[in-house]
Amino acid sequence: MGATEKRARWWNPDILSYFVAGGIAGAASRTVVSPLERLKIIQQVQPITRDGQYRGVWRSLVRMWKEEGFKGYMRGNGINCLRIVPYSAVQFTTYEQLKKFFTCYGAKELDTPKRLASGALAGVTSVCSTYPLDLVRARLSIATASIPVQSMSLSKLDTSTYGMERRSHAVSTSRAIYKEADLSMVGMTIKIIREEGGVHALYRGLVPTALGVAPYVGINFAAYEAFRGIITPPGKDTIGRKLLCGALAGSISQTLTYPFDVLRRRMQVVGMSSGGLGYKYKGALDALMTIARTEGLRGLYRGLWPNLLKVAPSVATSFFTYEFVKEYLIAC
Repeated sequence: MGATEKRARWWNPDILSYFVAGGIAGAASRTVVSPLERLKIIQQVQPITRDGQYRGVWRSLVRMWKEEGFKGYMRGNGINCLRIVPYSAVQFTTYEQLKKFFTCYGAKELDTPKRLASGALAGVTSVCSTYPLDLVRARLSIATASIPVQSMSLSKLDTSTYGMERRSHAVSTSRAIYKEADLSMVGMTIKIIREEGGVHALYRGLVPTALGVAPYVGINFAAYEAFRGIITPPGKDTIGRKLLCGALAGSISQTLTYPFDVLRRRMQVVGMSSGGLGYKYKGALDALMTIARTEGLRGLYRGLWPNLLKVAPSVATSFFTYEFVKEYLIAC
């Protein structure tokens, strides 16, 4: 096989369709669930206190609206879309190409192990490509949330803190210590690099993230294609059935790998000393053992319920949009 033929196999007009369709699918899926995405992050990282916690999905969403309005629902969504467009584009494109590779371009059958391997490798590739954007987005999501912190003194509080007048030993909040200039993609990135030891701080938590993304994406793709074979047989390929396949696949894969997601968020906010969240871990393994010891198994599943409410429509939208746009572009 000549070099030209090899290049042709890895690059053809369809690849551009995969890339564009993947990017559009990612942006659409994240935007429709932005409020729940932010709530999930807040619940994952808020300290275990009885004062000021975001409890309950509906009550928390109402509170977010009262405190920050519609802007609060979309906080961090801009950078999330900026991250998810290349992330999703790389993921779908890599998955499509790996499927071809593992089947020798149609010469062999694509079984479940190969689907899992294709999805896992696609997930790792995409997360390594866009991780700094994910970390900054997580910081922006919690920067203005009124998460209670009891370790700061009363002298550090101002009128933006939550419940200052409620108790004599007032509870401070994370949003009291950020300047307006910090609450942007560029501002937060500069703040992290300046205060937390340089560019490598943007990659804090990459290892547990990759370990969690690999099985999540692998299971997600494999489950989706399995459900498509069962729920959408020839003649019953309706929009509702396609969305159901994505919702089921996303819910199953997220539940099985959720502890890695919690671990990722905790590692991402370790350096927020000015925010007073109080998390101090020596590494991913230490974080996992500390969470299990101090919070139990429940600590590894904090925020799971709002996340499942988010994942089902998000993954369903992602797969449906991807297939719709891909088929349209290839047909053109």
